[in-house]
Amino acid sequence: MSSIISPQAFVHPNACIEDGVVIEPFAYVGEGVKIGSGTWVGPNSTILSSTTIGKDCKIYPGAVIGADPQDLKFDNEETTVEIGDRTIIRECVTIHKATVDRYKTIIGDDCLIMAYVHLAHDVLVGNHVVLANAVNVAGHVTIDDWVIIEGMVGVQQFVHVGEHAFVAGGSLIRKNIPPYIKAAREPLSFIGVNSIGLRRRGFTQDKIQRIDGLPKKYQPVNLIEMAGDKVRDLISTVGSDSASHLVNLDWLDSKNPKIITIVLDVNNDELNQSQDLTIAFEMLQERRVLKRTSKVILLVTKVDLFETFTPECNEELKNQVIKEVRAKFSTKSA
Repeated sequence: MSSIISPQAFVHPNACIEDGVVIEPFAYVGEGVKIGSGTWVGPNSTILSSTTIGKDCKIYPGAVIGADPQDLKFDNEETTVEIGDRTIIRECVTIHKATVDRYKTIIGDDCLIMAYVHLAHDVLVGNHVVLANAVNVAGHVTIDDWVIIEGMVGVQQFVHVGEHAFVAGGSLIRKNIPPYIKAAREPLSFIGVNSIGLRRRGFTQDKIQRIDGLPKKYQPVNLIEMAGDKVRDLISTVGSDSASHLVNLDWLDSKNPKIITIVLDVNNDELNQSQDLTIAFEMLQERRVLKRTSKVILLVTKVDLFETFTPECNEELKNQVIKEVRAKFSTKSA
């Protein structure tokens, strides 16, 4: 099936248009653009240079894809936008090409990007993602597979939203969201596991319960307070002179959500510690909520030690924690 290109549309001679593409009147397709078979490009839509669009996509009127990033450091480097197959881009969506940070702004397969959404430079969107009307996503954000973000949500730069997460409308995302979680309110709170979404995607009830049983204290404030209680106990053990250093430990840095996320309630009554840690790795390490894999293992181990840091704690574990902390202090002092 040959392509149908309106004579009122502009298609650059160097654009690559596969069979079965329909380009409506007054659409603009720039130099080096690649459009896969079966894609529909609506009237008055704009696809700028070096953009790649997959098969069977729909680009609605007023959408602008591939414009320069709104980043003052951008110096006309060769960067792109790449959109997967069967993705729908509704009216007046704007998607900017990347900077040299990632070189590609990517939207995956089978996504629905509703009207007036903005996706800034270097954003990575996975597959089967739904972004409702007027979601605004700043630069360098990563949104994993099967995420749903309701309308009028703002997403701060560099944030990572884990797969199967659900974010309620009108929220402001200023921190990472772990996989499988429902998030809402202002300031953003984690309000449990996205069990409805998981059931719709074929998760068994047993698996949902296992996920639900892991992080019972996802609220960041509670996480910090929980860690703080352990720290105060440890300060009394290692000496007050160490207190000023202790708050600077990486794994208690409240300004780093990648680290705080790892503070899990691993002492769940229904699961032993080894099972908890295994699932924690699956949720956080493999799902890339935390990018520094080597640190993840170390942090989970330390948190696990702290969770057992009680008067009944194994003496060997207690001594190991004290040894690690003192080594950290001596390194900082040096």
